Amino acid sequence: MPTPLTHLEGNLRPLVRLVWPVLIENTLHLLVQYVDLWLTGNYLRDEAYLAAVTLMVYVMWFVFNLFALVAQGATAVIARYVGAGNYRQASRAANQAITIGLVWSMALVVIGLLAAEPVVHLLQLEGAAADAAVQYLRILVWALPAVMLEEVGFASLRGAGDTLTGLIVMSIVNLINIAVSSSLLLGLGPLPEMGWIGLAIGTATGHAVGGLIVLILLARGRAGLRLRWVRMRPRSEMIRRILRIGIPGGIDSLMIVACHLWYVSIINQLGNMATAAHGVGVQIEALAYMPGAAFQIAAATLAGQYLGARDYASARRSVLLACAVGAGVMITAGAVIYLAAVPLSAFFLGGPDSEVVPITARLLRVVAFSMPALAVGMILQGALRGAGDTRWPLLFTLVGMLGLRIPLAYWLAHDSVTLLGGMFEFDGWGLGVLGAWYAMFVDVVVRCLLVVTRFRHGGWQRIEV
Repeated sequence: MPTPLTHLEGNLRPLVRLVWPVLIENTLHLLVQYVDLWLTGNYLRDEAYLAAVTLMVYVMWFVFNLFALVAQGATAVIARYVGAGNYRQASRAANQAITIGLVWSMALVVIGLLAAEPVVHLLQLEGAAADAAVQYLRILVWALPAVMLEEVGFASLRGAGDTLTGLIVMSIVNLINIAVSSSLLLGLGPLPEMGWIGLAIGTATGHAVGGLIVLILLARGRAGLRLRWVRMRPRSEMIRRILRIGIPGGIDSLMIVACHLWYVSIINQLGNMATAAHGVGVQIEALAYMPGAAFQIAAATLAGQYLGARDYASARRSVLLACAVGAGVMITAGAVIYLAAVPLSAFFLGGPDSEVVPITARLLRVVAFSMPALAVGMILQGALRGAGDTRWPLLFTLVGMLGLRIPLAYWLAHDSVTLLGGMFEFDGWGLGVLGAWYAMFVDVVVRCLLVVTRFRHGGWQRIEV
């Protein structure tokens, strides 16, 4: 059996051991989206396609988070078992998590095929951009079972302290995505020139191969976890344990993405140029966001394993260390984005002549100032989830997104707002997409303060998993 992270000396060694593979893995996750965005901006060069690929960024985020209902519970439960040295039960939890995920993913395939067009129109995308988005979704939906195997498989392995597998698999996913997407978009070699559809096929193909690799690795055994048909038969007690933690955490993740989709629908109403600027800005912002996500995962694993070993002091120290180092990295990345806002925007938009470049650059300079709050909030939230304390983060999401970001985005972005068929009408500030990003800034800061308050309270250390 592998050595639990709690047996390593100090707090920095296990943190570094967890963070660097996840950081590279997250970079590779982001690269899948960057490839589509770069190819669209440089070869298709059409505002409708740029608006569609922007929406697909959010849809992909939503797709990954659909499996947080299982993944977060799996990480917390497996981390506790591994911290206590009980690898047999950890392996059983991984098997049950995959079982839940398979049932959920098959249901989502059916829902996705039926709901693709209504969802795109609900998000205020119209015309050619809406048609392109629906085409993309109807291809991607067939890869959902494979995406589940990636997300739940990686989450289970992270709970056991293995972050290297995700890095290896995502490297392969990216190579396949780049090769297939670019070849089908441009018609390289004997392959047909499929344009926009080629991007969707490339993304789906990459994830299909990635999911298959995860399945094979877990069937052979990895990090003390091994899939067995007999262990995949539903066991109500283990399923309840996973879902008791996973459902609030998954709802939290889905609420974040659902509110972001609502948020982007507010921006979509401002036109394709605002949508394109927002989408490119979000992708560039992710360069700074990405390290925080790696430290968030590390904090979740360390908190869970140390609590499983009943070492509460080390759990707290490891989380604070993750916050300190992660915030330093994100603040530095934010400074780079602030200074290089224009060239970074031009890179994804086919050059500095694009009208979208100056709008995107202004958005990036706003988000750069949110990096300290974003870093601390997301890493502490990861620690709470890893400890099994998923209900409070859900409440904070509701307060920040529904209480602040959405209403402020309406008010600051639009000149006038009409809701519910004219039942509510009020004047706004008319700041456009920039006003929507000011609303995002306020939300990030307030949620950070709420999460810090919960962490200092210490109730997360007493959660039973």
